[in-house]
Amino acid sequence: MLAHSPPLPLVIDYYHKHWDLTAEDEEGIIIALEQRHRVRRVRLWMPILILQKLIVAIGDEYPMLEYLIMEPPIEDTSLALVLPETLQAPHLRHLSLKGFVLPRGSRLLTIAVGLVMLCLHMEHPSAYFQPNTLLHWLSFMPQLEMLIVISFPIPSRDVQRQLRHTPIMTHVTLPNLRSFEFQGVSAYLEAVVRRIITPRLEKLSIEFFKKLAFFVPSLPQFLNTTENLRFDSLIVQFFREKVYVGAYLRASEAGMYALVVNTHCRHLDLQVSSVAQIFDSLSQIFSTVEHLNLEHEVHSLSSEGHNEVDRTEWRKFFRSFSIVKTLRAGDGLVEELSRCLRLDDGELPLGLLPELQKLRYSGSGDTDDAFTSFVDARQKAGRPVTLVRLSPRSVAPPSRSSSPLLSGSSPVIPSEARNDLDA
Repeated sequence: MLAHSPPLPLVIDYYHKHWDLTAEDEEGIIIALEQRHRVRRVRLWMPILILQKLIVAIGDEYPMLEYLIMEPPIEDTSLALVLPETLQAPHLRHLSLKGFVLPRGSRLLTIAVGLVMLCLHMEHPSAYFQPNTLLHWLSFMPQLEMLIVISFPIPSRDVQRQLRHTPIMTHVTLPNLRSFEFQGVSAYLEAVVRRIITPRLEKLSIEFFKKLAFFVPSLPQFLNTTENLRFDSLIVQFFREKVYVGAYLRASEAGMYALVVNTHCRHLDLQVSSVAQIFDSLSQIFSTVEHLNLEHEVHSLSSEGHNEVDRTEWRKFFRSFSIVKTLRAGDGLVEELSRCLRLDDGELPLGLLPELQKLRYSGSGDTDDAFTSFVDARQKAGRPVTLVRLSPRSVAPPSRSSSPLLSGSSPVIPSEARNDLDA
């Protein structure tokens, strides 16, 4: 029927969660893919073994193709497919690939100069490409607005070794990039942000695999080159498997995150230590934060030995917030924070959170006197702090939807991060 139909644009959209594909469906998709001069959009979200049958029909030039999305389900990383080297789409605007290897001679990304959205998953070892390769591709994409890179968890030392043996790329300017999402190891991100300039960036999401050390020295300078990444509110949520840090735009634009950093790590003491390192590395970025919100997802797997955090780590945690005016402590953190804020003999009352004006907290049980000594000391120093105990009804549960890397609403989201891969 397609062969005898009018030469109208074709949209091939097939969402299939199961492993079976009827012979009729397979034949229909292949015939449609072969109508290269008519295909405008392709979205194939199906198991990798089914995609393997269909990839043979994709090749040569698709002069009208604007959308190409090919992804297996999240849990399917059994193998990677090689994208045909001859595939070209000069008018491509949206590209999302998962489970595909881009061959060395491919021109798909170098001639698609009008690309506005690029999403590349490298979760299979054979799909991995070096940071310099990514930078080379990006140099051909002046119109790019959204970039998502999910890297195979190669150890950071291997990334650094590769960089020593490859030519250093010059800086790449992406004048229209608004959103950048990255998941992988810190060395890969460092290699990228050192070489890209994104003056109009509005949202940055980062998710690291399990790693207690945070080392992206070029990130502060990268963020300083943007015009829109400025914020005054920060939320830190301690979950069972990870810790989430979200920085938000000024109060007039509440709800719009500007920066998200997720680190996979269990137990509160290790999570606080990990986030303290992040804050220390990005202290100049967080120096404008005026409102700080801390939430804790209490769960049964936390042992008492891991729930009590060394005061030194909490002090490191708060050191980056010199102008915070409002601090909110969620249930499960009241005892920890009251112990952190309690002054030792001879300690100056303004040494920590010197501009704090309001402390809001929620908690079950007898917590009325938790912050008494801190509040009294600040009162005597002439910098009073208003203490507000929140009722359980007024405390919203931690939300995971603020970050695209946490929402889980799209097949772009990666599978569970591996452990100990950033060594």
